[in-house]
Amino acid sequence: MKTEVFDSKAFLATLPSLPGVYRMLGQGGEVLYVGKARDLKKRVASYFQKNDQSPRIRLMVAKIASVEITVTRSESEALVLENNLIKALSPRYNILFRDDKSYPYLMLSGHRYPRLAYFRGTPQRQDRCFGPFPNSHAVRDSIQILQKVFRLRTCEDSVFNHRSRPCLLHQIKRCTAPCVDLICAEDYAADVKNAALFLDGKENEVLQAITEKMQHAAAAMRYEEAALYRDQIKSLTAVREKQFVSSHSSVDVDVVAVVAEHGLLCVNLLMIRGGRHLGDKTLFPQNAQDVAPEEAMQAFLAQHYLNRTIPPQIIVSEPVDVDAFAAVFSEQAGRKVSIQINPIGERRSWLAMTQGNARIAITRQLAQKATQQARLTALQEALALPGLQRIECFDISHTMGEATVASCVVYDKGTMQNGEYRRYNISGITPGDDYAAMRDALTRRYTKIQQTEARRPDLILIDGGTGQLHIASEVMAELGITDIELIGVAKGIERKAGMEQLITTDGRATRLPGDHPGLHLIQHIRDEAHRFAITGHRARRGKARTHSALEDIGGIGPKRRQKLLENFGGLRGLQNAGVEEIARIEGISRALAEKIYRELH
Repeated sequence: MKTEVFDSKAFLATLPSLPGVYRMLGQGGEVLYVGKARDLKKRVASYFQKNDQSPRIRLMVAKIASVEITVTRSESEALVLENNLIKALSPRYNILFRDDKSYPYLMLSGHRYPRLAYFRGTPQRQDRCFGPFPNSHAVRDSIQILQKVFRLRTCEDSVFNHRSRPCLLHQIKRCTAPCVDLICAEDYAADVKNAALFLDGKENEVLQAITEKMQHAAAAMRYEEAALYRDQIKSLTAVREKQFVSSHSSVDVDVVAVVAEHGLLCVNLLMIRGGRHLGDKTLFPQNAQDVAPEEAMQAFLAQHYLNRTIPPQIIVSEPVDVDAFAAVFSEQAGRKVSIQINPIGERRSWLAMTQGNARIAITRQLAQKATQQARLTALQEALALPGLQRIECFDISHTMGEATVASCVVYDKGTMQNGEYRRYNISGITPGDDYAAMRDALTRRYTKIQQTEARRPDLILIDGGTGQLHIASEVMAELGITDIELIGVAKGIERKAGMEQLITTDGRATRLPGDHPGLHLIQHIRDEAHRFAITGHRARRGKARTHSALEDIGGIGPKRRQKLLENFGGLRGLQNAGVEEIARIEGISRALAEKIYRELH
């Protein structure tokens, strides 16, 4: 079949000189690239008239069969539409950043004794959130600091509402034990207020308030209390020296740097909130080969900030369309958002630090790639599979046959491909029958691969011995798949790391030395399959147990269930309650209370 050549001249003659979005399509109608333009005619024409395009763009242009356009009212509107289309279509030639909208926050709950907690998602109206933070470690570090200085509670309501004595955190001076009234509500509220001021960057106000308390306690000869305030001041001073980067309190800034070195492109995002350096986040985008840093910066700003909380100022290392981005971001945030390209003073040092972080990340990535390649090469030689690149591994997890889950993890391109992991909930088998579970998972996985012609692995690892491997061989034979190597990873008699046996379909068992790089790669993939399976199993088991405990009890509808959980602080509190306590709840008769008690026990 002869492919039709795209007539770029005829198409360009019909294009308007207006803002909008263009979509490059391949022969099969697949979207190759999505872009936005202030002037569609000039921008699209540049792909067919310039001779200095990168190899990536030249390859894309050679595959274009048609181009579709959407005219917009402004470049800002085109920017939003472009971002939505990129996220929806994931075009092959667009730079793609992993969409991670759910950044972590630190939350002070709206309770009488507010709880300090790690939080993702949409907060309730009465709760107060601080952030976002670049990663979970930054949130937990802040919680540790606040626990040490302000000693706020971090426990769940189900624990807090049923304490009869202080917990270990009180004993190690990380909580003032409001659960058993060892601190009055007014003093606890003062600690919460100081913690909030600290998170807002008003550390001088906090230090002044604590200093005054220390002086009053010392004047009243309450020396132990004064010593406690003195320790708080020391801790806060140490934190300020370590974390505060701005001489202007309460400044909120994001610093974004793009660095392209040694064939890798890295984006580093540094977050400053309330004048505090919260940490940084490193990203290596997809489809970034031969991409200019300016193009990567434009893609990052659009994909990262649209439909997300935006700070008042963003500092960037590369030239971008400041007017378009600032207009869209300001409209979204409901206040002015400025984008600065050439910062001065302390902001210049922040940008230099962010660029340094990106270079360090590239160095680490290169070292990791070299290590992974050495491991893969060693495994290729050990198994006599010179073309080995893609590995899939299966594991089964259950508790005495309950909530059986099979996992499939994928190793490819020198790293674990998290986005290609799959879990399979197993049902309709004899509980505890690992062979039947393995058969079910493999059949579902490779039937779909046969039907869709998706990429096949070069090697399948089965976490288990001869029995599981035999089942895998039968499934592959039934599906007519004969070109994929199968290997069982048995833990051996001693069940120790480094003593694994590799079993092939012809019954041969080999053991690689404990320090063999190829064995280390197998262990890493096997352990990841185990982690992924057990995480899914626990979630399924927890959901099943919660469901069966209340939702399957006759006479317990949503309203009664909510009342029970609210009054007892959760399912565990309800399980610890007696019949008399349950019967005291409004709408729960004695007979129903006895029924609930029986079901829960």
